[in-house]
Amino acid sequence: MLESLWFFLWILLWAVYFMLDGFDFGIGILMPFLSKNETEKRIMYQTAGPFWDGNEVWLIAAGGVTFAAFPKAYGVMFSALYAPLFMLLFALILRAVTFEFRDKVESSLWRKLWDNVHFAANLLSAILLGVAFANLFMGIPIDANGVYKGNLLMLLNPYGLTGALFFLLFFIMHGALWLIVKTEGELQLRALMLANFLWPCIVLILIFFVWMTNKYTNILSTYLENPALFIFPTLAIVGILGTRICLTAGKIILAWGCHALFIAGITFSGVSGTYPAIVLSSIDSAASATVMNSASSPLTLKIMLGVVIIMIPIVIAYQVWMYKLFAHKVTAKDLDVH
Repeated sequence: MLESLWFFLWILLWAVYFMLDGFDFGIGILMPFLSKNETEKRIMYQTAGPFWDGNEVWLIAAGGVTFAAFPKAYGVMFSALYAPLFMLLFALILRAVTFEFRDKVESSLWRKLWDNVHFAANLLSAILLGVAFANLFMGIPIDANGVYKGNLLMLLNPYGLTGALFFLLFFIMHGALWLIVKTEGELQLRALMLANFLWPCIVLILIFFVWMTNKYTNILSTYLENPALFIFPTLAIVGILGTRICLTAGKIILAWGCHALFIAGITFSGVSGTYPAIVLSSIDSAASATVMNSASSPLTLKIMLGVVIIMIPIVIAYQVWMYKLFAHKVTAKDLDVH
């Protein structure tokens, strides 16, 4: 029971991370295409600036829970996916540096350098997350000792690349919706036009990704054995349809919330579909790192649950306060641009 509860909490942490840091990725990827001048670039930085580091707390929490609650799965995952996870970590570090370094020197070349790094870091992060999770859904070649019997290029299979494209598009959509919420004028209008264009694209890639998932994974079989799991794709469908309805009605905050629900539904749909496996072996299902064979002792899980019950509400309260504090739109006046 405790093991399954922690598996649910583990998925939840990843879902919250994708919902929050997802718009940071999207804004960074969109910056070269939506910003037309220095003022708009600074506005785009400011729409993410107060939030990105707090959003990454959920990534740290997801990694920490993997290590503490499922140490075997942590060892297998970070060994088998060492290269993409290392690149993801490096990209996130570079993204953090761009926020701090960009305005340290009054030079257009200096700012352009860090703008390019910012774009590349966000793009790479989005792609790597898509590749990693798609391969986890499909299964990776690990033996009974948890040793990865492959290389980085094997992860760039058709399903992995489809996952990369899917993640990339919904992160971009999430960023566009956040820009509509946080900006005004021409920048907001361009973001709105992009969001309207992206919605049918996401629906198409969603249909294709589901088809590929049925072809390359056993997730559908898991769903048929546990029909209650269909609640997660149902939430995803409600979220993506709600995004379109709210966007058309001009209720942008609700549209962003619906798209966040879509992201959460997709995350739960994919990860729960591998249950009880956390890291599924494509060589031998018996070699998979599962909820049961990877879990820490019951005492450890109970202690961790107590810590989570105390700390998570504090983290949520802080982030709610932060988002409320910076709820206003970002304009040129906020940047002291004259």
